[in-house]
Amino acid sequence: MTRIVMKFGGTSVADIDRIRNVAQRVKREVEHGNQVAVVVSAMAGVTNQLVKYCTDLSPLHDAREYDAVVATGEQVTSGLLAIALQDLGIDARSWQGWQIPLRTDRAHSKARIQEIPGAELIRRMETGQVAIVAGFQGLADDNRITTLGRGGSDTSAVALAAALKADRCDIYTDVDGVYTTDPRIVPQARKLAKITYEEMLELASVGAKVLQTRSVELAMNERVRVRVLSSFTDALPGEDTGTLVVDEDEIVEKENVAGIAYSRDDAKFTLRRVPDRPGIAACIFGALADQNVNVDMIVQNISADGTTDMTFTVGKADLPRARQALADVKGQIAYGELQEDPNVAKISVVGVGMRSHAGVANTMFRALADKAINIQVISTSEIKVSVLIAAEYTELAVRALHTAYGLDAN
Repeated sequence: MTRIVMKFGGTSVADIDRIRNVAQRVKREVEHGNQVAVVVSAMAGVTNQLVKYCTDLSPLHDAREYDAVVATGEQVTSGLLAIALQDLGIDARSWQGWQIPLRTDRAHSKARIQEIPGAELIRRMETGQVAIVAGFQGLADDNRITTLGRGGSDTSAVALAAALKADRCDIYTDVDGVYTTDPRIVPQARKLAKITYEEMLELASVGAKVLQTRSVELAMNERVRVRVLSSFTDALPGEDTGTLVVDEDEIVEKENVAGIAYSRDDAKFTLRRVPDRPGIAACIFGALADQNVNVDMIVQNISADGTTDMTFTVGKADLPRARQALADVKGQIAYGELQEDPNVAKISVVGVGMRSHAGVANTMFRALADKAINIQVISTSEIKVSVLIAAEYTELAVRALHTAYGLDAN
């Protein structure tokens, strides 16, 4: 008997008809003799509306109350799916994060999972009951509801699969796998049969929307076998459907570049005329960390007059908190000017083949130069090169790079 976790995103449960479709998929797995747990997101658009309610009332709202509000979307979906399954004659029960309980830290709106006691769920699954778990949410040690950040249902699913010692975790979404880039921008994009944990982690971290970053990190650490599938096709999961996220040693031929990702979710800050002395960077980024603001790309330019310009990016959702944190330390740092630019895009090329092939970065820079696209910031890792450009050139840059690396489908 196979134990699986099935996760369905917001578009897969967008309305009652789609919830019925999900119920039929779950029923098929049960009828194949599998033990099944299901993790669901909120119905498409619901979380955005709940977030808007909070931000309209107060841009600097209490994150604990924000979590209490936005966690309700998944509660509704899990209950509806349980009803749909019961109507099909399947024994099913909904579970909220606090009922398991899915334990997290206290970083509200972006909490990290600490523990999932799976014994009770396993016991019920072994009797044939389907567990419908509300994704995206958990419970802190002070018994306040927490949420895991946008896309957190993927993390919930992978963590649950690890806790339940599941044989696989199937992530159902509105695409039928992982592509070399966004097919809406590049129609010639190819679906990948397999991709490494490392490549998927990098792609997720720089803008690919298929899987959430922490879910891939968790899958890699726990060696959870993950498959990305479409909830809008009739095919049952098999070796020839979707995209498998696997260990690097399962992929024999490693391409220099596996994919091109982009993100318009970042904003750029530049601090002008910052005193060039020890401790300044710690003061700036410590203030941002205290507000739970994640900083991504960083570049520093030293001037001849003893000051420096410091440029870095944060998520657009963190703009109000970042702005406030930087204003609070201005007297302490005595920087000259704060410049803010939300109209930027991050473009990244990712591939484990970069480890053994030179010239990947040069190909990127040359392709962008040929299109007269200016690079504002550059950052690299062992298998990734990212650049920050003006947002208006996003699609042009993605298409140019996809062709430059020979990723276009024949």
